[in-house]
Amino acid sequence: LESLGVLAGGIAHDFNNLLMAIQGNISLLILEKGLNKGNCDKLKIIEAYVQSGSKLTAQLIELSKGGNFEVKPTDLNQILKKTSEMFGQANKEVQIHRKYQEGIWIVNADPEQLDQVFLNLYINARQAMPGGGELFLETQNVTLDENFVRSFGINGRNVVKISVRDTGSGMDKETQERIFDPFFTTRRANMGTGLGLSTVYSTIRNHNGMITVQSEKEKGAIFDIFLPVSAHRLPEEGQPRERMAIGKGSILFVEDEKWICDIGKQMLEAMGYSCLTAQNGRSALEIYEEKRHQIDMVILNMVMPGMGGGETFGRLIKVNPKIKVLLSSGYGMTEEADEILQRGCSAFIQKPFSMNELSQKVSDVINLN
Repeated sequence: LESLGVLAGGIAHDFNNLLMAIQGNISLLILEKGLNKGNCDKLKIIEAYVQSGSKLTAQLIELSKGGNFEVKPTDLNQILKKTSEMFGQANKEVQIHRKYQEGIWIVNADPEQLDQVFLNLYINARQAMPGGGELFLETQNVTLDENFVRSFGINGRNVVKISVRDTGSGMDKETQERIFDPFFTTRRANMGTGLGLSTVYSTIRNHNGMITVQSEKEKGAIFDIFLPVSAHRLPEEGQPRERMAIGKGSILFVEDEKWICDIGKQMLEAMGYSCLTAQNGRSALEIYEEKRHQIDMVILNMVMPGMGGGETFGRLIKVNPKIKVLLSSGYGMTEEADEILQRGCSAFIQKPFSMNELSQKVSDVINLN
């Protein structure tokens, strides 16, 4: 499983680089003047497929267990409300019943990862109810028995319990024992990847929680998730930014893949910036040492042959301790990325990123005091 995880992570990284090239070209084409509405709509459809591909690679990265999540205080009632409404709109044959705990305790979680957890569970339930059925969602504040906490390795007795119950075909004991295994599926060939429930399990365990399943043939299934309570409160959220941020200044874009280097340069120039490029760490260091007073910030790829992003950042910060660096990677927020951020790197962005996402991150970093 460890070797499989390493392989999955590597595939996800390379695939995200390919998606980045596609996403970048789409973003640039949408900006072109004279593009008719029909073609623009088609490009946006392709863009949506790129995002779907990105979600699949996110599952592979979760399976690799090589990433840390970007956790923050989270209201699970809001997560279930959003995901169940999204699911319900596309699955009218499934009747959804909701029972949310008032005054729900807050947990530390990555909301986007939990979105995928619950959507995977809803999809799994729908597949067990091909002719339609009922889906019951419930949240509870629970104080667990010490023996339960100890046996499942949960941090703390106070948890939020989330139950997802369906009225589907259920599972026998043998199937229940294997449902969280990577690539295990009861569906016909070419009808499923077998990654859904394995990534659900991996995500919950990486959140220091636990998931259990109860089921009998023809009696549906119940998935119970337990997530430890956070000591923090929900932060006040600002208004989302939807428009591309236009700016000015000079940026050094460091990326070993030439096509991403070219796309990145074009995207930044379309935002109003001037851009220098480097395809390896040593070249980036040489350019920065020579032109540091002309460069306002650096966008640095983390995984590169030879001198990687971590070492390159270490050498850049010696040249200028106040350097502004946006770290990018197709692997997501790994321990290595977190360590680079802890050393003073300004921010992180995951590939593939859209023009809007990049523009907002660049604007945030370049305007840091």
